[in-house]
Amino acid sequence: MAGTKAGGLKAAATNKAKYGKEFYARIGQKGGRNGHTGGFAANPALAKIAGAKGGRISRRGPAKKAA
Repeated sequence: MAGTKAGGLKAAATNKAKYGKEFYARIGQKGGRNGHTGGFAANPALAKIAGAKGGRISRRGPAKKAA
């Protein structure tokens, strides 16, 4: 019955019986505490600087004139 709705309900009932009715609330709290929004989301000015640096680095080589 693994992978079915009925199996999921049975697994949820087992988890709640073993670990208490707050089982899913507790694991949800752990996930919420573990999130860290950082990097470019925290500093848009840094994203602008990094994007400008990347844009200046060409991988195509110098332009060639058509004959």
